Amino acid sequence: KNRYVARSRVSEAVFRMFLRHVAVDLTAVQIARLTRLNRNTVNRLLAALRLRMAEACEREKPFRGAIEVDESYFGPRRVKGKAGRGAGNKTIVFGICKRHGRVYTEVVEDCSKHTLLAAIRGKVDLRSVIHSDGFKSYDGLVDMGYKKHLRVDHSKNEFSSRRIKGNHINGIEGFWGYAKTRLARFRGINRNTFLFHLKECEFRYNHRHTDLYKALLLLCRKHPLS
Repeated sequence: KNRYVARSRVSEAVFRMFLRHVAVDLTAVQIARLTRLNRNTVNRLLAALRLRMAEACEREKPFRGAIEVDESYFGPRRVKGKAGRGAGNKTIVFGICKRHGRVYTEVVEDCSKHTLLAAIRGKVDLRSVIHSDGFKSYDGLVDMGYKKHLRVDHSKNEFSSRRIKGNHINGIEGFWGYAKTRLARFRGINRNTFLFHLKECEFRYNHRHTDLYKALLLLCRKHPLS
């Protein structure tokens, strides 16, 4: 019986080996070769594990303290038409980062004020100080009840406020860099599975200071794969 995977023909010993290889971020091809599991079995286990990671990220408590918010665009580097905000064929991702802590990501339909403020309201405690860039969709955070809202003016090449010490969004921008670099190795991700790959990046980032293998083992023990 495998306590980590429901109705599985994979033994616990092999599954633990699988998780160790996942923890060090090996590819599906490498994992299949090292565990001697069928490639389809590895892909199925990875898909189920990413689902559990995504569910774990959604269960996290609201953010509180110094919070950074930003939006980013994932997709092909070169697309015809508009550039920047509104670029075609891009997936829009909104992110929240607790300063020196964890992150939360969410795929959004657009970058309208209604959409972004609703995402913030659902995940950030009102006693928090929020840091953002100068994008107008972040207007109104103080009116919503947040303690303070500080901005960095990227339009003037300002990446850390010259007026207010510690006012920047380097944390969430650092996560964007990590996620895009990691996802680039897949050479294109289906839109239907993009969210789960993104959430895997989020889970890994949030456990960057802990033993990822043990975190994955505990996750699968509490919520077996199906």
